[in-house]
Amino acid sequence: MWLALGSSGRDSQPENRHKHQEEPTLALMRFDPFRDFDRLTEQMLGTTTRPRTMPLAAWRRKDEFFVQIDLPGVHRDDVELTVERNVVTVRAERRPEYEEGDEVIVDERPLGTFTRQLFLGDNLDVNKLSADYDRGLLMLTIPISEASKPRRIPLGGQQQQQSSDSGSASAEQAHAGS
Repeated sequence: MWLALGSSGRDSQPENRHKHQEEPTLALMRFDPFRDFDRLTEQMLGTTTRPRTMPLAAWRRKDEFFVQIDLPGVHRDDVELTVERNVVTVRAERRPEYEEGDEVIVDERPLGTFTRQLFLGDNLDVNKLSADYDRGLLMLTIPISEASKPRRIPLGGQQQQQSSDSGSASAEQAHAGS
């Protein structure tokens, strides 16, 4: 919810009212009736009510899968990416920018270590996985394994045997004639 507060900014004396009129000033403040309750709960339990996840988007384009993970405010050196078999683990740490002794007015951003695991199918080639990190976005590119790509299988059967039989008979006749 948003709450708008304002005041007229005019003098209360009638004789000064026509000399100088100011535009009304407005201030926008977010109004959250449960803010104090959440803050008290966090202080008592030592926890945070905000989710500690890494939102992601995943899609397939032709022969590659793409996974984009949001890591705003996380430095490149604080991101760790590991692969074990078909499990990709992303571990990131967001540290506060303020230092000990600073007076923190508001800090609504979740801080700490975040971990997310992605279980990849056998059809993906984790040995060729690549990762890029730019402006708080981690982009994983995972190609589809060659064995999983669609391919055309030649059909066997009578027609193939006849052509190979006639081919071998022609070769025998040619060999006998020489």
